[in-house]
Amino acid sequence: MGSLFRSEEMTLCQLFLQSEAAYACVSELGELGLVQFRDLNPDVNAFQRKFVNEVRRCDEMERKLRYLEKEIKKDGIPMLDTGENPEAPQPREMIDLEATFEKLENELREVNQNAEALKRNFLELTELKHILRKTQVFFDEQEGGLNSTESMTRALISDDSIARQTNAGPVQLGVDLEGARKLMMRFVAGVILRERIPAFERMLWRACRGNVFLRQAEIEKPLEDPSTGDQVYKSVFIIFFQGDQLKTRVKKICEGFRATLYPCPEAPGDRREMAMGVMTRIEDLNTVLGQTQDHRHRVLVAAAKNIKNWFVKVRKIKAIYHTLNLFNLDVTQKCLIAECWVPILDIEAIQLALRRGTERSGSSVPPILNRMDTFEDPPTYNRTNKFTSGFQALIDAYGVASYREINPAPYTIISFPFLFAVMFGDMGHGAIMTAFAAWMVLQEKPLAAKKSSNEIWNIFFGGRYIILLMGLFSMYTGFIYNDMFSKSLNIFSSHWYVNYNSSTIRSNSYLQLDPATDDYISTPYPFGIDPIWQLADNKIVFLNAFKMKISIIFGVLQMLFGVSLSLKNYRYFKNQMSVYCEFIPQLIFLVFLFVYMVLLMFMKWMIYSPKSTETVTKPYCAPSILITFINMVLFKDSAPPEHCDENMFSGQQSIQKLLVICSVLCIPWMLLAKPILIMQEQKKEHQLLSNNHVGNENGDIEGAGMTGAPAQPDGKPHEKHDLGEVFIHQGIHTIEYVLGSVSHTASYLRLWALSLAHAQLSDVLWQMVLSKGLKFDDWYGGIALWIVFAFWAVLTVGILVLMEGLSAFLHTLRLHWVEFQSKFYAGTGYTFQPFSFEIILDQAASASEE
Repeated sequence: MGSLFRSEEMTLCQLFLQSEAAYACVSELGELGLVQFRDLNPDVNAFQRKFVNEVRRCDEMERKLRYLEKEIKKDGIPMLDTGENPEAPQPREMIDLEATFEKLENELREVNQNAEALKRNFLELTELKHILRKTQVFFDEQEGGLNSTESMTRALISDDSIARQTNAGPVQLGVDLEGARKLMMRFVAGVILRERIPAFERMLWRACRGNVFLRQAEIEKPLEDPSTGDQVYKSVFIIFFQGDQLKTRVKKICEGFRATLYPCPEAPGDRREMAMGVMTRIEDLNTVLGQTQDHRHRVLVAAAKNIKNWFVKVRKIKAIYHTLNLFNLDVTQKCLIAECWVPILDIEAIQLALRRGTERSGSSVPPILNRMDTFEDPPTYNRTNKFTSGFQALIDAYGVASYREINPAPYTIISFPFLFAVMFGDMGHGAIMTAFAAWMVLQEKPLAAKKSSNEIWNIFFGGRYIILLMGLFSMYTGFIYNDMFSKSLNIFSSHWYVNYNSSTIRSNSYLQLDPATDDYISTPYPFGIDPIWQLADNKIVFLNAFKMKISIIFGVLQMLFGVSLSLKNYRYFKNQMSVYCEFIPQLIFLVFLFVYMVLLMFMKWMIYSPKSTETVTKPYCAPSILITFINMVLFKDSAPPEHCDENMFSGQQSIQKLLVICSVLCIPWMLLAKPILIMQEQKKEHQLLSNNHVGNENGDIEGAGMTGAPAQPDGKPHEKHDLGEVFIHQGIHTIEYVLGSVSHTASYLRLWALSLAHAQLSDVLWQMVLSKGLKFDDWYGGIALWIVFAFWAVLTVGILVLMEGLSAFLHTLRLHWVEFQSKFYAGTGYTFQPFSFEIILDQAASASEE
């Protein structure tokens, strides 16, 4: 349990590995995940390290695997994930893996190239088929009895389609029909993307000055682009013109618009014969394409069965060689030297893993793991499980704990959901949150196996245990507040009794129940708040006073606990100076002012009662705690109501003045004591060093090479302090604590404010939404209620559970980061980042999904 409240004890070790056994030993350490290696070659370029060629080979294998994965996903083939975690292959197995990946990549690329060529040929034949069909329709549409050229000439003279599309007016060629029959008209046919047709027509009209005739028809079905695999829509066109000059111009325009031209015979018989040949070739291509796709599918299915394991193996190999690049070679080039941080409790497990790696490699030289002395701050390693990891992440988001500094996470497990629930307390909303979190916890394994790339979902799933506790605590505080969707539960029956008759109640709008009369009240409500308050007009006034006071009480208790935790840090690090110069004055300041204010609240609840027989202890004479506290700090006397005593107990004014004076004296204590003591210590050290220097010159003292500074309790060298910086730091720390004690106490009022806001929003939704559905009668009342309830449920989940829950979560996070952790937590450490295959594979999987 010690590691739960503090980070693990770490040590710096030096590791000696034989070159033949280094790979296997590092592989075993990667499976163990408890060693953080240091880079012993920080000045060496990454391309000049010993194992850079092996890393490049791994990069190349990973590239080939990504190509295979891309092709598998393109065909929608499921990749088998057995959940296995294969061990890192031996270096000699890299050659087999490279050969396998090379063969698969070459085979797949060859199949893809052949398939693309076949698809391109198939596309050309398909386009030619449509051209032959459409042009035959063009020729058949002309008048019978004319040959094709003559009919096109007639169409060229009479058709004004181009003129209409280009808004250029009717076509006037200035030739008569008889003259046109003597001319030999030429034409070209092809296909073009459908969206380019309008611009294509305009360019032909303008460039050829109207001396061309264009007909076009759409191809109904989309065609597959062999390069991209996209479905595109195209149109067939035929252009009639006269002369070589127009022919050259038309072809250039077609080339500019990326239109594809195909040969089209002029004679109908030749067109029919060509169409039959095209259809035969298309059928043959379909057969070959099907066989090619089947072969490609078989290759990808075989690769999909092993690609997950291949990725794991390649990434493990790459990680091992990256780690080996951090090592140094000894003079003989036969031994690798590494330095690493390891947890002291796991040294035996690490040595056992090293022995396993040595046995796997067949080496006869055992590895050597030596502990080293160092003055560096070790990394912070907090062991977590799936339950505590979420709370630890909240703490680390503020700042990683310094080495062996007390860890706030165990205390946050309880305090975080509780403070959240104080703001979010509602049985109904807490039940919704609990149900959602319980579903994530119960379906933990299948949900984790999906590995969603949705960032919001991953945040919710990672904090499922936090949400579960927040929901349970919210249900608990909801029972305390007796609040469920803004309504109260009358479980134990109200303990208030109304003895007025019906006529009195109906004729008086404002009747108050007197708690001083036994006829109106018996024993208190057994658990939580009496449900009668739900009907009271002064409900908010009562709940305000109640929630405001408990907010201050919880806040002062948590801050007091935070100051107490600082004592554990000082004692662990043997920092007695901070105990006397910081902890004690901070504790006195907090207790004498704010804990005293909390005690006044409890005294007020116990002293003043409606059943009291004395006038001075009646609720009328109860003083305001806030006014009392302000007057106490200002040394000002209170003005009590008539027949009331200004003091709650005898000697109150004298005690309060003494508490304030002691609290004020703590300020210079915190400000000056530590710098003065440090200055005195430095003077003593300077005198000791001077005496040693004089004694060494006289031969009276031996061992002049030894330092005269006293040994530090933690084994670190003595740290010299600049007095100016010490005074500045201590001044900032003192001002922050004194002013922070006031502002932090007031900051806990957010518990009251958000609780009130949440309750009022819930009441507004009930009054303005759900209650409207209860006003309808007959059969349509059920339909109306169903519709209104659906609307109310959406607003409840969206606003009160999600938005209000997020707001309460953020405010709770601030209370822990600022108000609580600032009392004892430095958070200036750095995280222990072990060489772990599990972490590396998870990061690689997350990167591939993004």
